[in-house]
Amino acid sequence: MSRTALEATSVFYQASPGIRLFRFALATSQRLWPALAVRAAYRLFGTPLPPKWLARRGHWDAAWHIERWPFENAGVTIYSLPVAPHGPVVLLVHGWGGDARQMLPLAEALAQQGLRPVLLEMPAHGRSAGTVSNLPQFARAIEYVAARLQQQGHRLRAVVAHSLAANAAAYAAGRGLAAERLVLLAPPASPREYTRLFASVFGLTETTRAAMQKLIEAREGVLMPQFEPAAVGPRIPMPTLVVHDRGDSINAFADGVAYAHAIRDAQFVATQGLGHRKILKDARVLGQVAIFAG
Repeated sequence: MSRTALEATSVFYQASPGIRLFRFALATSQRLWPALAVRAAYRLFGTPLPPKWLARRGHWDAAWHIERWPFENAGVTIYSLPVAPHGPVVLLVHGWGGDARQMLPLAEALAQQGLRPVLLEMPAHGRSAGTVSNLPQFARAIEYVAARLQQQGHRLRAVVAHSLAANAAAYAAGRGLAAERLVLLAPPASPREYTRLFASVFGLTETTRAAMQKLIEAREGVLMPQFEPAAVGPRIPMPTLVVHDRGDSINAFADGVAYAHAIRDAQFVATQGLGHRKILKDARVLGQVAIFAG
């Protein structure tokens, strides 16, 4: 039986004694010092877990070229495979708490199609600088990297993004992202739902949760409903493929359906038994994404 989103979120945030202690302190502080609780919740909500240093252990083949680009008050890491050096680029983006290595199977499948995969590792993830991030920054990072690739003379054939990055990529696509095609893998439909799950796990009141959301929106200059399918879908001009598993316990299957309905002429592929992450390794999915991007 698949886990519910609440169960999955609870496991995500209660993986260590330190997090459980922080949960107790956060729940207590909102009664004694509400403003401090909001700031602490904001900080924890923006901290990717598991810790990014775990992703640094993985070995990268010498064929990959790795660059670190400064971005805002942090940085991004770019992994490029110099196959088909003059061929069109496909930008691959991992989700929240993930890292670029998760996109390697897709990169290999795309390279076999004569495309040049470029992997983007987000701020505060993997080798990239920074300690906190959020959905609006994910969107800005995608826009920035796409623009720099275009400035370098590359043709951006497609952006392929997983989970929260898919939400960010959809938002960027509606704002003029310079990509010919878009692939959304297991996208979440409602950023606000993440704040509700977070609040439930940490015992936050609705007052604290709402204040945390307002703090995020004020600092980032964008409202969370602006990221939802009904808002972004009609503005996406390029051909789009949405892939979602029926048993995804992180982002509900209905989330992918919502994007497919909101984006004009979007193609939708429903999978079974892959969950949230195996979708990035499944041979059938890899083949469909490669064909669509090619």
